[in-house]
Amino acid sequence: MANSLIDAGWRHPRLTPSLAEVYRTVPVKPGAWWKKALAFAGPGYLVAVGYMDPGNWATDLAGGARFGYTLLTVILLSNLMAILLQGLSAKLGIVTGRDLAQACRDHYSKPVSFFLWVICEIAIAACDLAEVIGSAIALNLLFGIPLPWGIVITAFDVLIVLYMQHKGFRLLEALVVALIATIAGCFLFEILISKPDAGAVLTGFLPSATILQDPDKLYIAIGILGATVMPHNLYLHSSVVQTRSYDETPAGRREAVKFAFIDSTVALSFALFINAAILIVAAATFHRAGQTGVAEIQDAYRLLTPLLGVTGASAVFAFALLASGQNSTLTGTLAGQIVMEGFLNIRIRPWLRRLITRLIAIVPAALTAIVLGEHGTAQLLILSQVILSLQLSFAVFPLVMFTSDRLKMGEFVNPRWLKILAYVVAVFIAALNAYLLVRVFGGWVS
Repeated sequence: MANSLIDAGWRHPRLTPSLAEVYRTVPVKPGAWWKKALAFAGPGYLVAVGYMDPGNWATDLAGGARFGYTLLTVILLSNLMAILLQGLSAKLGIVTGRDLAQACRDHYSKPVSFFLWVICEIAIAACDLAEVIGSAIALNLLFGIPLPWGIVITAFDVLIVLYMQHKGFRLLEALVVALIATIAGCFLFEILISKPDAGAVLTGFLPSATILQDPDKLYIAIGILGATVMPHNLYLHSSVVQTRSYDETPAGRREAVKFAFIDSTVALSFALFINAAILIVAAATFHRAGQTGVAEIQDAYRLLTPLLGVTGASAVFAFALLASGQNSTLTGTLAGQIVMEGFLNIRIRPWLRRLITRLIAIVPAALTAIVLGEHGTAQLLILSQVILSLQLSFAVFPLVMFTSDRLKMGEFVNPRWLKILAYVVAVFIAALNAYLLVRVFGGWVS
């Protein structure tokens, strides 16, 4: 009965699950609701990592330094959209037993599926590029390691991922949560010493018409949105929720969908805090001091301690960046494996898959650092976010379409209000990213 339910509306039976080595390895035992909530907690934090990676830092810093607290409302809006989309992603994986990549492969023709795979791989490489650069910048700021060498060092983090997966998926999740807690602790310290205006912070979370009226402000706002919602997270979440050993019955799936949504919502609340904290610290430190031109991570590092007058402020900032870069690269490994296995239905050794992705990111990052220096790496960071923006809609629209299809989802199909809301969000994201691309490429041409 279970197989007939999950295969209804699909052209082919379920494939071997991606991340087969950890599939259904986390038990969900009967008991109190909080015990079940803890059993399901974890995948959401793997996803939340992508919403606080080094690519977000540049846009949040620029937004806070130039416009104070005004763009906090944009961070809140992008986080609410992320909660919606990740909830749909988890539901797709739990209900159908397919991750988003497998669902695309089943639904679309081979040429379309191949195209979606190629642009997804490009997006993952772009995301990996941001993580490589972020980690290298942090190593340079903390230990004085030259950027090219720092980029090479980041190649070895593949060993961490392989070791963690071998020891159990829960251990990998625990490491990710610990790194998120580290980043949150660092920025809590930064907020306390920067002493932001509490009233202005609260006002910043309220919508402001000036965001739409000021082209420069709108450009940064769209950059924040583009850097926040990550396409590879939708593939990742639809797979990692299947590490839980829930009952493959309608009641079991319903319970799994509920707890997965709670997990991702709580985890993304941490991402909201960290992104908001970066912008708040930038506003309270740089904007207040008239340093509105700060947009690069290195500039922020150099100015934090002098402007705040607190020894260690810059070091704590760089340490949080290192934790962010390492955290993002852990989940990028899993996303790459899921996308390749799902779209192509092939299995290659995880270390080889990771090495290929990392080399694609390392080569342009290292060449840029050698030839153009730190300003060049900052420009490359921005380019990586543009590439992610370009790919985002190719993940969002299939996700919304699949979860709104009654044949594919059965009783779990999106209700009408959710279907309308999801399509509104998908069109909104597509329109904003199109505008961002026109502005960026228009600027390059001119």
